[in-house]
Amino acid sequence: MAEQRKQTIARISEFIYEGFQKYNENFFRVTERARRRFEQRDWGGHQQDIIERVELYEKSVRRIVVSLRKNLGPRVTDPKLWHSTRRYFGERLYNVPDAGFMKTFFNSITRRIFDTVGIDAEIEFVSSAPDEGFNPLETLTLNRYPYWGSLDKTFKTILDDFAFKVPYRNINTDSRTISHEVQHYFQAHLKQYGDFLRFEFIDSAFFQSARAYLIGRTIQLDHVNPIIIALKNSAGGIEVDAVLLSEEEVSVVFSYTRSYYFANPHSVMGAVHFLHSILPNKPIDELYTVLGRLRQGKTERYRIFSHHLQHTDDRFVHADGDKGLVMLVFTLPSYDLVFKIIRDNFGYPKTINREEVQSKYRLVSRHDRAGRLIDTQEFRNLEFPVNRFDKALLDELLSEASGTVHVDEDQLIIDHVYIERRVRPLNLYLREVERADAGEVILDYGQTIKDLANTNIFPGDLLLKNFGVTRHRRVVFYDYDEVALVTECDFRDIPDSDDDEDLMRSDVWFHVNKNDIFPEEFIKFLSMDAGLRELFLKVHGDLLTAGYWNRVKSKHLKGDIELVIPYFRHSVPADQQMENRERKSAAM
Repeated sequence: MAEQRKQTIARISEFIYEGFQKYNENFFRVTERARRRFEQRDWGGHQQDIIERVELYEKSVRRIVVSLRKNLGPRVTDPKLWHSTRRYFGERLYNVPDAGFMKTFFNSITRRIFDTVGIDAEIEFVSSAPDEGFNPLETLTLNRYPYWGSLDKTFKTILDDFAFKVPYRNINTDSRTISHEVQHYFQAHLKQYGDFLRFEFIDSAFFQSARAYLIGRTIQLDHVNPIIIALKNSAGGIEVDAVLLSEEEVSVVFSYTRSYYFANPHSVMGAVHFLHSILPNKPIDELYTVLGRLRQGKTERYRIFSHHLQHTDDRFVHADGDKGLVMLVFTLPSYDLVFKIIRDNFGYPKTINREEVQSKYRLVSRHDRAGRLIDTQEFRNLEFPVNRFDKALLDELLSEASGTVHVDEDQLIIDHVYIERRVRPLNLYLREVERADAGEVILDYGQTIKDLANTNIFPGDLLLKNFGVTRHRRVVFYDYDEVALVTECDFRDIPDSDDDEDLMRSDVWFHVNKNDIFPEEFIKFLSMDAGLRELFLKVHGDLLTAGYWNRVKSKHLKGDIELVIPYFRHSVPADQQMENRERKSAAM
């Protein structure tokens, strides 16, 4: 009997391990397509790959759970069997690079089988931090380039090493462009640390939308600095589009508001720790997520937050901002996350239902977020100490989200919740800053709507309270319950009427279909003072016209992808300006 049980444990472990390997192979297969998409300028295909890769994990876990239930029968829910299996499985992964992914995969399976609430330390890996027994950076393959005095030569070698099937438009010009930017930044910010010693780059290019990025760092005697080279594929070939050298610039490119990267470094764990070495303020969990390892990002987020909760004593409270009609939102003041729970009943004038809200959040998770939509992670069956909740918040949770939240002894059980980074609501931010800053942000609010439109997203509800401002003073949107594809909306002008009585009526006097949108009415959402409204209308007044939205819709229907670039381009060196002029003259 003991031998038979051991064989069962071995078979389960092997089956889960092989299931993970198959998932990982499929993940890499989809990821590898990004290089071809970039070389062929197949941006539409890349968008489809985003969806396919996001869905891979759940499909893989579901397939294994179904098979285990079928083959094990009643034994599938035997806690003692799974306790032994966890130990057996874990022993074979000790000191294995990226073992944390396999442990998380194991946990996902047990949680679905047992409908685990909170953490069950008997049958799942409590700490899946994948850095057991070795330096994570040692698992990563880096291309190292000692600096021998010539930046041009160094960067020409780097570009050669990262060549694509499509040739560079002019590799010498690109090398000089990078050298110019690096030298300029060195004189302004790095000179005090002495000469460069070397440059180090992860051996895999990172792909996102229509850009490829070379991810590296500059090494000086007592200083490490990020360097990101952004490449684009234009009609004339591959060329350098930007060189990013400040932590703030690089942080925006790796923001939680952007789509996940497609990259195949030798070690994902090593790549995450490399990124953390150049972005020390970026949470580890977000770096896993931004590389497309969504489940590992969730695991790390929950683990880190749970540790924080155990070592603090502040209470969960309502998040700052206006009360939501669909979501009940709360936060822990000492940690920059918000928790969003769907209410049992929605306030007027909301007409959607719970399933529709969830479908909107799924849409966003599978879409290009263009740096304007906050990445939201969906969690189930969480538990927190009930005494950590402010009484007013606890009362509202139990009365207005009773279908999702309940108390079990000293724990508050949350069946379903969305967790995302906390930002300052735009309507509050505008009251707190100087006039010049308010004007800058209100213009970015308009640009946010246009960036979303260019990625085929219509926010639905344009009220300022539904937008937030990040620490980089970038406006983002976070209220997804009315999000729609631009191509699914019918944008109309309000029709003229010859009857004065029609114009005096408080209700709509003309027929309105379900998907009809009247941009002229957006003015109602611009709850800002006269000066800011005038500035907004001067720059973004076209947003209030059906013509603007229908032009954007037409582009999407034709398959014309409008790119949203996550960085600001620096000035182009003089010699490149001359070359550009020569190209233009030759083209004429």
